[in-house]
Amino acid sequence: MTYKQIKWLILLIPTISVGLWEYARHTLLLPYISMNAGNWLSAIIVFLVTLYFLNILFGRLERMQQELQKERAEKAVLEEREKIAKELHDGIAQSLFFLSVQVNKLGNEVKDTEQYNKLKKTLQHIHDDTRSAIQNLRNVPAESDITWTKSLNVFFNEMESQHDLTIHRNWQLTDKDLTSKDKVELFACVREAIINVIKHAGSNEVWVESKLTPNGWVCKVLDNGMGFDKSKKTGGFGLKILKDRAESMDWKLTIESENGKTIMVIEKEVMA
Repeated sequence: MTYKQIKWLILLIPTISVGLWEYARHTLLLPYISMNAGNWLSAIIVFLVTLYFLNILFGRLERMQQELQKERAEKAVLEEREKIAKELHDGIAQSLFFLSVQVNKLGNEVKDTEQYNKLKKTLQHIHDDTRSAIQNLRNVPAESDITWTKSLNVFFNEMESQHDLTIHRNWQLTDKDLTSKDKVELFACVREAIINVIKHAGSNEVWVESKLTPNGWVCKVLDNGMGFDKSKKTGGFGLKILKDRAESMDWKLTIESENGKTIMVIEKEVMA
């Protein structure tokens, strides 16, 4: 049923109800029902018919409006992601490419020193991360027939194929359990956690879990790498990104290291 049809039914049902009642009243029931009683019955019948049918129609109308608002919100998210991806590609990615060309030319003029190799490797990491971010922004919800959960698994498969890594998955959250904003930010957090494992943990196995809780949901990323010293101050850029994203979404973020294992936990609690 279309939006226009629902509006017409809302307008016509009370009118038709009154018309049918008055017709039946004057042709069939007039000898049995007094004028005063008929007037009261008219009001009661119209009220009951309106309450039943219009309640159904208004419910459908509200659901249609909610779906429309959801589609608009998702479209806005997709457009914003595409805008960011374009800015990254046209700005940072191209600048990094030209910088890498300059560094390679410099390498032909200087000796192959450890400092130069370290600079080149760092630049290559930044360039790869930027290209990966652009691909992620454009491809995660690229097509309407690909669910967010499936897109997340596509990312996991890519990381496994590109790196010596096994990702064990126990993902229980569904697309319906997350808002559009949740999907964007949670994907970015999980992606950052996986990238950090690849870069710093020296691990070949990662466990990714998620599930609903009584008041929201929880997501965990665990690796069996070298861990980190909790007594030392750690403030890497990747960790700062995770903290900023979690804080912007009012999520609780905890990162712990124990016995060579690092675990990142993101919790969302919905206020009752």
